[in-house]
Amino acid sequence: MIVEKVKPLQPFNEFLKRVFRYTTFAFAIIGFSLGIGVLGYRYINDLPWLDSLLNASMILTGMGPVDAMKTDAAKLFASFYAIFSGVVFLSTVAVFLTPIVHRFLHKHHLDDEIEKEQKK
Repeated sequence: MIVEKVKPLQPFNEFLKRVFRYTTFAFAIIGFSLGIGVLGYRYINDLPWLDSLLNASMILTGMGPVDAMKTDAAKLFASFYAIFSGVVFLSTVAVFLTPIVHRFLHKHHLDDEIEKEQKK
């Protein structure tokens, strides 16, 4: 016999706090990843700080690099950073959307449970 536990929907103000926590974590992931890119472009490709920020931002958002890579080491860094950035982008979207999707699914599951109870 399967026992289902149905918890009530979280109050909206608690939900907003949860969204804020997850959004903060998503921004922390982006900031950390951007920092890796800026430092890599600055010290491996010898770009000025602002150009390093521009390149890292463009790669992290999936737009592509702005400046040419000068050395083989810079080209390798840019390759690995691009792959890393793709994974970070998808992971960050998942982290950001988690509380919203969870609430949506929980609400619809509760609606189904209420309908089942009313049919009994």
